[in-house]
Amino acid sequence: HNTYLDRADKAVRTHGDVSFSQGGSFYDVIYGMETFGLVPEAEMRPGVMYGKELSVHNELSAVSDAVVAAIAEGKHRSLQVSPEGQPLWKKAIEAIHDIYLGVRPETFTYNGKEYTPKSFYESTGLNAADYVSLTSYTHHPFYSKFVIEVPDNWAWDSVYNVPLEELMAIIDNSLENDYSVMWAADVSERGFSRTKAFAIVPEDNIDNMSGTDAERWGAMNEQERNEALYSFDKPGKEKKITQQLRQEAYDNYQTTDDHGMVIIGTATDQCGNPYFKVKNSWGIRPPYDGYYYFSRPFVEYKTMSVMVNVNAVPAEIRAKLGL
Repeated sequence: HNTYLDRADKAVRTHGDVSFSQGGSFYDVIYGMETFGLVPEAEMRPGVMYGKELSVHNELSAVSDAVVAAIAEGKHRSLQVSPEGQPLWKKAIEAIHDIYLGVRPETFTYNGKEYTPKSFYESTGLNAADYVSLTSYTHHPFYSKFVIEVPDNWAWDSVYNVPLEELMAIIDNSLENDYSVMWAADVSERGFSRTKAFAIVPEDNIDNMSGTDAERWGAMNEQERNEALYSFDKPGKEKKITQQLRQEAYDNYQTTDDHGMVIIGTATDQCGNPYFKVKNSWGIRPPYDGYYYFSRPFVEYKTMSVMVNVNAVPAEIRAKLGL
């Protein structure tokens, strides 16, 4: 509720050039709890479920998007203000979110104790400063911070930039030490199967094949190759991911900021190929009850950024980043 009010303000201030839509970044959570505090989920009920298992915000988005667009793209920004001096459009946006999400409580009782959102946040022991965002791209210097250029980063969060092998080392070290990894990734790839709940990056370059694989590939037409690549009937050779390949995919929009999930563990397939086990937000569904498996090459290739507890970053990398 609070972050969308701030996001609406920034969209208007930039004349609509900041994304105002469903979705955001992991930093929204960190920014939200540090700036506004936290409340138990029950304190924001009813209003968000519409009788469904998962939240559905399509109508809220349609209504609020229209208001923000009308103000951001029109000439109404400074015409009307409330008696308190607040622009009326801001009061309208606030009222819309009150209706659809529920009114934000100023105080509430939890387990017999009264809290404000700020005091409840403080009671959890969480510290926003303990969480860092990282990525790996070459259009900015390594071991520096930059505002990652994706539409949903409306708050202009800065990420630390590290080489690909160190980004993967951070993910590995996090999981080895029982820290989960917030994972922003591209899932609009042909190698991602929603029905089979896994993702791969098949090798599609004949120059990287040898022997019978190269002969078989060379004898196929394009349709046959695509069917073979994405049949998902058995493990196959995957593409070797390099820093250059990652950068090219980001620069030409082959890698886009699609979705946020949580990496919680690892697995291997029947051939011993490594995968990451990922908790998704699309509900409990087959074949793995809402969990998905992403191959290591897929994570190397299609990771936009990660957010981890700073203690999950290996000490030698923390030293390079000044953490």
